[in-house]
Amino acid sequence: MTSATTATAETTADRTGTGPGPGGVAVGTGPGATSAAVVTAPDGARVAAVAGPDTGGAAAVLRADGRDRESGYVLRTATADDLGGARAVMLDTVYNDLKSGYVPRWHADIIDPEAAYLRPERCTLLVVEHRGEIVATGAVRDRGPQAPPNPRWVADRFPSGTTAQLCRIYVRPDHRRHGLARRMVRALGEFAVRAGGYEALYLHTDPAVPGAEPFWRSLAREVCDERTLPGGGQGIIHFELPMPDIGGLDTPPVR
Repeated sequence: MTSATTATAETTADRTGTGPGPGGVAVGTGPGATSAAVVTAPDGARVAAVAGPDTGGAAAVLRADGRDRESGYVLRTATADDLGGARAVMLDTVYNDLKSGYVPRWHADIIDPEAAYLRPERCTLLVVEHRGEIVATGAVRDRGPQAPPNPRWVADRFPSGTTAQLCRIYVRPDHRRHGLARRMVRALGEFAVRAGGYEALYLHTDPAVPGAEPFWRSLAREVCDERTLPGGGQGIIHFELPMPDIGGLDTPPVR
């Protein structure tokens, strides 16, 4: 992470109107991106040597299966057994970081993440596990931003069905600044590519959350900063991420 607080993709209002590669190895794109090369570890495992802002410019060896053996972090697709831990991360974030608390019309997916993310074929929920505890979450939903409350032209640019919306990218405070959010974003983008039919990666964030805006600006391109609209809009920023090239690393998808 780039900040001591969550770099959340879906924030104060989850204001979409929708309610609220390679094994998780993060290879960011755009400014501040990481770089990676596939190597073979002494035990024969395929790993990626990653260097970039989250590693202080030094190489960090991450296994291609999403495991960082030294740190104990495992990035993987959530199962039904993970939902309680994932829900706890999400609720703690909306109460402690976003300050909105639980709002039914924004957070229905938090209460029933299985229906929102595990059952739909083109949606997913990823988690990071650390020594038996879920410490980070990230999801893809197959619906774009709606208008209202979002600007009509933003909704038209990111229609449901062909837009993969990144959301619930939350990391517990004690586990931030380990590059987990970047790894999560990369893995979610790769899921969208493999799912097929998606033409855009979209997210929005609340710049009032410390660290959120610079984090996303390091990875994505601004589409609309509502603070510049008459009346300030909703105060959120809409971003588009580039679709990742999953041909560069010969590793399996996050499982």
